[in-house]
Amino acid sequence: MEPINLLLVCGGGSDEHDISLMSANYLETSLVSNPRFNLKRVELDAKGQYRDKDGQSCEITNGAELRTNNSDNWKIDYVIPCIHGYPGETGDIQSFFELIHLPYFGCNAEANRNCFNKITAKMWFTTLGIPNTPYLFLTELTNCEIEKSRKALVSWGSVFIKAASQGSSVGCYKVDNENDLVECLTKAFEFSPYVIVEKTIVARELEVAAYEYQGEVIATRPGEIICDANTFYTFDEKYAKDSKATTKVEADDLSEEVIAQIQDYAIRAFKGMKLKDLSRIDFFLTENNEILLNEINTFPGMTPISMFPKMLINNGHDFRRYLELNILRQLGK
Repeated sequence: MEPINLLLVCGGGSDEHDISLMSANYLETSLVSNPRFNLKRVELDAKGQYRDKDGQSCEITNGAELRTNNSDNWKIDYVIPCIHGYPGETGDIQSFFELIHLPYFGCNAEANRNCFNKITAKMWFTTLGIPNTPYLFLTELTNCEIEKSRKALVSWGSVFIKAASQGSSVGCYKVDNENDLVECLTKAFEFSPYVIVEKTIVARELEVAAYEYQGEVIATRPGEIICDANTFYTFDEKYAKDSKATTKVEADDLSEEVIAQIQDYAIRAFKGMKLKDLSRIDFFLTENNEILLNEINTFPGMTPISMFPKMLINNGHDFRRYLELNILRQLGK
C-alpha cells in the first residue's frame, strides 16, 4: 500500500503566525511516525510565499502538486492547513483547496468564514437557538455609531469592543470608562472594517472540544480558563510564558445538568454550522447558571499548553488515532 502524501501548511503571516508554527510542531510529531503517511511541511509567509523546511520557495499548483526548484513536482493527496487567523480560519485557503479539488483537514471555507466573523457567528448562534451575549455591531466610526456605543456602555456598565474578524483576542478591548471609548473603537477599526460592542459578562470561562470521531460528533466535558483578577484572556495571556492565567482540562463544581446543556449547545453549533473534524467552542457560565456561547475556534491551538488536544485526550481518545481516522475517512480508505 502506497503511503498517503500529506502536506502540512503552517504560518500564514497574521499575528498568530508563530503560534501556528508551534501547533504545526505538535501535529508533525503526531503524524510523522505513522507509516501510512508521507509528510512534508511548508510555511506560508505574510506575502503569500510558501517555503519548505530548507527555506526554499515552493508553490501549490492547480494540479494539487507541490512544485519546488530543486526537485520534481510532488503529488499532494491531502492537506492540513494549520493556520490560526488569516488565511486559515477565515476560509481563504480552503477556498483554493476546494477550487482544485484537494481534500483537507478541518472546517470548509464557508464554516470558517461564518465562525471567524464575530457578527455573523452571533447571528448563527441566535438562529440555532443558542443563547449568547447581548451586542451591537458597527459598520463605521461615525458620531452616530459612537453614540450608540456610549449608550450601550451606560446601559451595560462595561463592554468589550472587538474587531469583528480577528482571532486570539487581537483587536479586543475591555472598556469600563466613557473616556476610553473612542480610543478603543478607533483601535478596533484598525483591525477590521466591522466592530462589535458586546456586554461584559461576569462569568466563568468554559471551553469544550467538539470534534468528529468514527463518524460521531463528540463534545467533551468543559474545561475552564481562570484569568488573573480584573483581566481577560488576551493574546499574551494565552501564549506568554509568564501568563498568570491557569487552565483546567475539566472544570470543577459543575452540575451534570449544566455539563449536559453545554455539550448539547456545542453539538448543536457544530452540526448547525456544518463544522468538520475539529473545533473549540467557548462558553460563559454566570453565577445564575446562565450559559452563553461566546465563540467558536475552527482551528484551535495545538501547542503544548493548548486546551483542544488536552480535552480530547482527557475524553479518552488518542490524538494520533483521531487524526488518522479523520484523514483516512475523507480519503475513503
